[in-house]
Amino acid sequence: MPALAFPPFPDDVPTHPLLIIDYTLLKSRDPEEIDRLWEAATKLGFWYLKNHGATEEVNQMFDLGAEAMALPLEEKLKFEQGDEGTSAGYKAAGANAVDATGEKDTVEFINIAKNDALAWPTVVHRKYPGPIDREMATVVRPFVEKSLEVNQTILSIFNDKLGLPEGTLLDQHPIDEHSGCEARLIKNPPMPHNVTKRAIGAHTDFGSLSFLHNRLGGLQVLAPGSDDWQYIRPIPNHAICNVGDALSIFSGGILRSNMHRVLPPPGEQSAYERWSLVFFTRPGNSKVLRALGESSPVIAKSVASKPEKNFDTGVTAKEWFARRVKYQRIANRKGPESWMSSRGTEADPAAA
Repeated sequence: MPALAFPPFPDDVPTHPLLIIDYTLLKSRDPEEIDRLWEAATKLGFWYLKNHGATEEVNQMFDLGAEAMALPLEEKLKFEQGDEGTSAGYKAAGANAVDATGEKDTVEFINIAKNDALAWPTVVHRKYPGPIDREMATVVRPFVEKSLEVNQTILSIFNDKLGLPEGTLLDQHPIDEHSGCEARLIKNPPMPHNVTKRAIGAHTDFGSLSFLHNRLGGLQVLAPGSDDWQYIRPIPNHAICNVGDALSIFSGGILRSNMHRVLPPPGEQSAYERWSLVFFTRPGNSKVLRALGESSPVIAKSVASKPEKNFDTGVTAKEWFARRVKYQRIANRKGPESWMSSRGTEADPAAA
């Protein structure tokens, strides 16, 4: 299992302060906490979430991830996600680019589709390595269900703040529709001290909401108006949450899908494997990514104030997601244009 005791995050590394949001207050619809969440989601698009109630499920997923990643590479490659834009399955280190030059990433991960976790033992998208298949009902499904609960609560709050009719955002994310929703178990190897090779390149997230858990540093954000990347300090038992492209588009740019990347942990933490776990909530495959301005004067006003932005992509969530996955793959690389084809709503797609 991943180590539980690590060197502390160094105090001399610049970090970006995130607001700490209390999930118990969100569930009770505390007005002040909702306003703080709204501030975080519209200014940076990132926040800490405490009291989320998923600590046990997270710990079990980390243990499962360690067991699955310990399988021989040839066994994991039997479950490879492939080069056609399908996300579920295993991705080996170096299979994706981190920028337009084609530099390879350093992380390996396993994506487990929400649909497979909830339908098990029925196979919806694909089969998974033995340890994951064995624990799908006892470990994976509880984590997926808890993550969905958290993100649906947040979506319902955003729905009200955006002035949308009740249930509008949840209707864009139906549980029973096939979608890109997935859990991801991620492993990055130890790196020599002060090596800054990027594990994951600068990007915005594909979907609507991300529910991230990690125990070491490495995540960096590029704050609006800044040219300097800053680390996000991990806090025990606090998730890091952020808005993705789909939700930013639905909201007419009110909710911010912000640039971020992953480097090796700073300081002494770089000598350790970096494990992280995330659940991505994404719209149903058939949902078209466009601003919901016809349902909300608030969103319509935002769209009108940003004539330079495109809030009607003309594509479904499935098409948006598959394009972004496909053209990050080294096997599909033809040149810098391949990287640009994998981009989303980034304000500066060339940021590195």
